[in-house]
Amino acid sequence: MQYHAFVIKYAEIGVKGKNRYIFEDALVKQIKRVLSKCDGNFSISKVAGRVYVEAEGFDFDETVSALQRVFGITGICPAVSVERDGENNLPDVNGVCQEVIKFVDGVYPDKNKTFKVKVRRVDKSYPLDSMELAAEIGAQVLDAFSEMKVDVHNPDILINVEIREKMNIFSEIIPGPGGMPIGTAGKAMLLLSGGIDSPVAGYMIAKRGVDLEAVYFNAPPYTSEKAKQKVVDLAGVIAKYTGSIKLHVINFTDIQMYIYEKCPHDELTIIMRRYMMKIADKIAVETGCMGLVTGESIGQVASQTMQSLMCTGEVVRDMPVYRPLIAFDKQDIVDISQKIDAYETSILPYEDCCTIFVAKHPVTKPRLDIIEKHEENLAEKIDELFRIAIETDEVIEIRK
Repeated sequence: MQYHAFVIKYAEIGVKGKNRYIFEDALVKQIKRVLSKCDGNFSISKVAGRVYVEAEGFDFDETVSALQRVFGITGICPAVSVERDGENNLPDVNGVCQEVIKFVDGVYPDKNKTFKVKVRRVDKSYPLDSMELAAEIGAQVLDAFSEMKVDVHNPDILINVEIREKMNIFSEIIPGPGGMPIGTAGKAMLLLSGGIDSPVAGYMIAKRGVDLEAVYFNAPPYTSEKAKQKVVDLAGVIAKYTGSIKLHVINFTDIQMYIYEKCPHDELTIIMRRYMMKIADKIAVETGCMGLVTGESIGQVASQTMQSLMCTGEVVRDMPVYRPLIAFDKQDIVDISQKIDAYETSILPYEDCCTIFVAKHPVTKPRLDIIEKHEENLAEKIDELFRIAIETDEVIEIRK
């Protein structure tokens, strides 16, 4: 079947009241972004609660795959569009029925199916109302294909016919990612490691319309260029959904070694994490972000107990910390990682700066007053090391 268009369905956007047009415009912008990378000619428009993509010379699978990376889309409906004739009229009733019959014949070689016809008549000038036209279409489909049966409760095929400025016929709804369009909810800074969790956290927060920048803490020579490239690749996975991402690469080695030298080893992870949060907070303020995003989940590791999260979150004074995976089981996170094609990259065996200096018996119930007391051991050099880490920030723009 040669489709001419896609009817784009959305859900949450539809309840936005007077601000709805802002979200629709953002959705159209993101659709244009992803389709600009696809072969073919595309025209995107929004009309009365629908977004349409008209297409010529396109690759079906490539186009659908691109649309499935646009947050805000809940359904992608491959459609056949029938234009008005030169007299500005849509086909008469028999003409509509014949177009539907051609559609069914082209899309469903196996006719041994049940069906239902649903008509939406936005153009009220059409002579039959929706129920009358649906009944007539159903009758003529039954005449054309004797093996088909009507089932109004649980049909194999739901044939949708929309009468608008043109007629659209579609039956398949390919799931989209849902959520809200990128750019409708501000910007946040993602703490991105090479593990499974943080890319999923970035995906989840972006799904709510949040634009992202990311920060990665590099520790050469203890971490390799391959570990850094792994994080760049993971940022690229997220960028497939969000568009370009700026990745801030912070050289954390000197801070890490200084903490290792001056602080109790069972508190290394907590104190290092606190300085990562401080640095991320500083960069986030400078880049106009409205929050930090982490991949933390309660109890997953020693640094993610309730007590540990309280200690690490306490240092962020300028903005909230968002933890979209906070109540997820590990398998929940792995499932999403696999769905977004991040998992195979995340499990590549390159160490990050946190795992290298993990104590044999890390503290699981740190006390903030004790942590702050031990951080006083860093007073001589930590401010200078902090400044140098910020000033030597390497920014890599990830484009997808």
